[in-house]
Amino acid sequence: MGLLTYSPGRTRVKICGLRTAADIDSAVSAGVDAVGFVFYPPSVRVVSPNIAAQLISRLPTGVDAVGLVVNATDEQFAAIRAAASITLWQFHGDETPERCAELAAGEPWMKAARVGGQFAFDDFSLQYGDANAFLLDALVEGYGGGGVPFDWQGIPQTWVSENAPRVVLSGGLNTHNVGEAIARLHPCAVDVSSGVESSKGVKDSVLMADFIKAVRAADAKASS
Repeated sequence: MGLLTYSPGRTRVKICGLRTAADIDSAVSAGVDAVGFVFYPPSVRVVSPNIAAQLISRLPTGVDAVGLVVNATDEQFAAIRAAASITLWQFHGDETPERCAELAAGEPWMKAARVGGQFAFDDFSLQYGDANAFLLDALVEGYGGGGVPFDWQGIPQTWVSENAPRVVLSGGLNTHNVGEAIARLHPCAVDVSSGVESSKGVKDSVLMADFIKAVRAADAKASS
């Protein structure tokens, strides 16, 4: 179905930072909608374009391969595109709207918003109006949310209504809090990385399955 395919009552799930065939197989078995590949060298979850290509070959039709980049150069981006069949780009750095559109070249993309303090949601949505979705993450030092949740209270109602932008909620989600997040915010999708790891950068098959079960339980509760 894909990460951004809207279906009432079914929250999509993206698991980011997968690096092994076992990770892929466990996530797919658990019912994931998208898997994220990190192409940012400073990250402990980084993979090469060639490794990503091998992992993507294990994905069934309908599961998105998301390519996460941070301020990639033209050469870096071209190498990723040439090797790996990415179906959705995630720009997680300081890319301008023009840069995102230039690199995506007509392919689907989403822009990460690093939410903290008085984040200007409406200004951001206008600035990146061509994005297919917005991924909301916590503002921390460096890039990525660091497994830290942000204050959901600051998200305006216009972002969590039926006519809202396609919101992918990230930032410190885990089995214990994702149900509350879905009940309060009704995002199109949720994104998890460190919340399903046994240690930094090491995915846990049980935690991945439990996370997706928690999402489905929240969906069922919302529909009852």
